[in-house]
Amino acid sequence: MLTKISLASLLVTVSFGAAMASSDGAWNALFAKANGTCIGLSRMDTPEASAPVVFDDSVGKIAVLLRGQVGKGKARTKVNMICLFD
Repeated sequence: MLTKISLASLLVTVSFGAAMASSDGAWNALFAKANGTCIGLSRMDTPEASAPVVFDDSVGKIAVLLRGQVGKGKARTKVNMICLFD
């Protein structure tokens, strides 16, 4: 009886871990979408984007740090921004 319970708990644990895992391709697609959206909305000329910072699942957000220039002519200034992608 004890071996049946142990085997059942092992199977549940293994199947739960497999169901919760995400592929590298899925993460890379999410990071590319976050970078593209943040860069597009930043209004910066040729911004530099950091690697995405992933928060806990309870937060559900990704942060991308951007560095670039905004404005035209003499009003051009260097800025640093943080973009939170949901």
